[in-house]
Amino acid sequence: MPKITKRLVEAAAPSAKDAFLWDDELTGYGLKVTPAGKKVFILQYRVGRQSRRMTLGAFGPITPDQARSLAQAALRSVARGEDPMAKRIAKREASLTGDLLDQFLKEHAESKLKGRSSAEYRRLITKLVPARLRRMPITEVSRANVAQLHNSLSATPYQANRLLAVLRKFFNWCERNGFRPDLTNPALHVELYRERKRERFLSPAEIAQLGEVLSEVEAEGSASPYVIAAVRLLILTGARLNEILSAQWDWLDSGAGCIRLPDSKTGAKTIYLSAPALQVLDSIPRLEGNPYIICGQKKGSSLVNLQKPWSTIRKRAGFPDLRIHDLRHSFASIAVASGMSLPMIGKLLGHSQPQTTARYAHLADDPMKHAASLIGSRIDILPKLRVINA
Repeated sequence: MPKITKRLVEAAAPSAKDAFLWDDELTGYGLKVTPAGKKVFILQYRVGRQSRRMTLGAFGPITPDQARSLAQAALRSVARGEDPMAKRIAKREASLTGDLLDQFLKEHAESKLKGRSSAEYRRLITKLVPARLRRMPITEVSRANVAQLHNSLSATPYQANRLLAVLRKFFNWCERNGFRPDLTNPALHVELYRERKRERFLSPAEIAQLGEVLSEVEAEGSASPYVIAAVRLLILTGARLNEILSAQWDWLDSGAGCIRLPDSKTGAKTIYLSAPALQVLDSIPRLEGNPYIICGQKKGSSLVNLQKPWSTIRKRAGFPDLRIHDLRHSFASIAVASGMSLPMIGKLLGHSQPQTTARYAHLADDPMKHAASLIGSRIDILPKLRVINA
């Protein structure tokens, strides 16, 4: 086998199984090519009677020459009677899955994800990962373990799939940080459940019904005025829940009729306000020292979620399964029914990708059918038909 060079690595093609190419100058230094086409530099050596295979790095992040230098350094350690993988092995064996899940939440979810996504990661892991799995050494978690957990959540397929997605990212993080060998993610090939699209659109009559309930609750004082205002703004703007709850008075431009969010799920965003939405904002009491439009109970805070009051409101309105996010869908459906284009609706909703808005395309048929019927009723071209009784 020739010397491992950049040209040789680039030319190496995947096969049905892992393929290995060995360097003819440095004993034990080689390249592994997976069936998926991933190329990883490796070093095979012996410590006493044990054979070790050490991952040096993937092609791309490091070059063949850099991998060769790492292999040479490792072989010098072996010559001194040391095991260059000893620290890695000890680290893996000492690491429990539960401890690493906590570390993953702190180092990845909390530092790299936006607040609501980070909170959802924590909720899924805390609520759904059983103690038995948390007590297992990370290197002992198998695909069967992950599949068993996924199967145990079959009654809630949507939630099961969200947890599986988080676990896939967790095990990738474990590999990047040396807690598991490369290419051993046990969540990768666990099959997702089929999900039914949960699209619920309120009709104008249903929105009016919800509006009446909000007015009743407001008159009774059985819910905070900030809760009532938040629900009304969600209906009137199509904004995401977190966008409304995190909005601050300084971001409101009443003259321009908008709220300018410096950051959102898709980056900076403008929430456009109709006259009724501005009327809602004018009715919201401002608290001194609190920058938020939708104030929370703690001084200077915003509401964190609407889960409990929303549950009461939707049941009272006769929509026990209506989710907060369905208010956003309803805004979009009314926009489509009003004849607005999908690009315009995407801009109103703050979609960064056109395909996200495309989910509402099928609703565009209704106004078209209505228009065709209206036009047809005014074109008198057909003869009057006689009904002949048999």
